[in-house]
Amino acid sequence: MNVLVIALDAASPVDVPDSEVLVVAPALNSRLRRWLSDEDEARRLAAERASATVARLECRGLHAEGRVGDGDPLQAIADVLPLFPADEIVIAGHLADELVAHVGTRFGLPVFHGEEVLPQAA
Repeated sequence: MNVLVIALDAASPVDVPDSEVLVVAPALNSRLRRWLSDEDEARRLAAERASATVARLECRGLHAEGRVGDGDPLQAIADVLPLFPADEIVIAGHLADELVAHVGTRFGLPVFHGEEVLPQAA
């Protein structure tokens, strides 16, 4: 099973079954900084979030890779799905509730909040 984890913050726990996991940390930024194309700090923080999430997953024995994504989480998902055929998407972070419905509707995949445990694949 392929699980795409969208890491919105570093504090969110992620429980996934034995899977191949791709962690994408959107380079979240303020509107002003985005408009000014000042994304260096946002990308640095996103890289740290991705690395921390990958490290937590690997400590649990899972194979995980991480990368920085677009500042818009929906666009970050759209960018990575052609490269990583996810079976499920986990939104990990405080803004997850706002995104879950949008992601499920737009991408047609099962979507979970990062604090939920994903069901084991049959």
